[in-house]
Amino acid sequence: MSPVRHAPVASRTILVACCVIFLWQWLEYPWGHLAGHALGFTPAYFFAGGTPQPYLSWAPFSVTLITYMFLHAGWLHLLGNMLCLWFFGDDVEDALGQPGFVIFYLFCGIAAALAQALLDPESTTPVIGASGAISGLLGAYLVVCPRSQITVRVPIFIVWDVVRLPVYVVLVFWFGVQLLYDVAGPEVGGGVAFRAHIGGFVAGLLLAPVFMFVTGRRRERLPDRERGLIR
Repeated sequence: MSPVRHAPVASRTILVACCVIFLWQWLEYPWGHLAGHALGFTPAYFFAGGTPQPYLSWAPFSVTLITYMFLHAGWLHLLGNMLCLWFFGDDVEDALGQPGFVIFYLFCGIAAALAQALLDPESTTPVIGASGAISGLLGAYLVVCPRSQITVRVPIFIVWDVVRLPVYVVLVFWFGVQLLYDVAGPEVGGGVAFRAHIGGFVAGLLLAPVFMFVTGRRRERLPDRERGLIR
């Protein structure tokens, strides 16, 4: 018998919040444009206790560990993150419960930001985006639904074909790509915070069993479902 599924209120609320905040960033010039610098996570300013530029002191420096997750640099940045949140967030939320999901999501985002800052604590480049926290959801999905399958498009000779692969194959491959780009350096990655993806993913893997234990949730296999197309 399939477990009872609950409405993914928490993950959908986070999704809507990110979209609304992005619209504000896009429409409210110049404050929306400055939001990434004022509310993004900047390692050098975080470890220094704040920014030296008063007009960017919108909130206590420690708060940027959370606010950065709700900001995005562009439409494609937002769309990619929100699609992953839509596809994977509901099952993780169902496994952790709504309060547990929110706390877990924030913890993964914080771990991702600190992982990004670990090897470059003097960086003055702000980190923004939900991808660190969502990488944590991907790690948690391996724990929650280890036998699920994902529909993907893969190149076979000169054509693309649609196949279904075990979730661990897709996500382990994704994790390997993040590692390769991080090793290759920022000049190859195009400014993407790959170390945050790695840190968030590892945090999700480690924290998901803990949260399931604390919230009293059992690890139940959910029905296999298509998780959309990942190119």
